[in-house]
Amino acid sequence: MGPHRRTTALARLWAAGTLLVAGAAAAQEVKRTELGRSPVSGDEGREIVMQLVEIPPGATSRRHFHNGEEAFYVLEGALAQAQGQAPKERPAGERGINRRGVPHAGYTVVGDRTLKILSVYVVDKGKPLQEPAE
Repeated sequence: MGPHRRTTALARLWAAGTLLVAGAAAAQEVKRTELGRSPVSGDEGREIVMQLVEIPPGATSRRHFHNGEEAFYVLEGALAQAQGQAPKERPAGERGINRRGVPHAGYTVVGDRTLKILSVYVVDKGKPLQEPAE
C-alpha cells in the first residue's frame, strides 16, 4: 500500500470514528416529549404543559428556570451528580415543585440508568417553557 492510499485509509478511518463519537454524543441529550398542552380554565394568559423528560447516562440537565410553576414526579430513578458534589440517587417516586423563576437542575446523570421524569408546567402562554439560568 502506497503512502497516498495509507493516508486516504487513515482519513476514512478518522472520519468514521468521528461520526461514531458524534452519534454517541447525540444519544446523550435530554429528550423532552410533549404529552399535552391546554389553556388554564379562566386564564387565557397561562397554559398547562405535560412532558416526559428523559435524561440518559452522560446527559446534563442544564441549570434553568420556568416562566411559571413545574410539578414533577420521577417515574424511573437514576444517579445524578451536580458539579463538585457526590452523586445522589433520584429515586422513583421522588416528587416536588419548582417555583416560578427559581433556577434548578444543573446535574449530569451518571451510571447506567436513564432518569425519567413526568413534568407538568403551568406557565405563561407565549413565553419559552424554560430559560437558561446564569
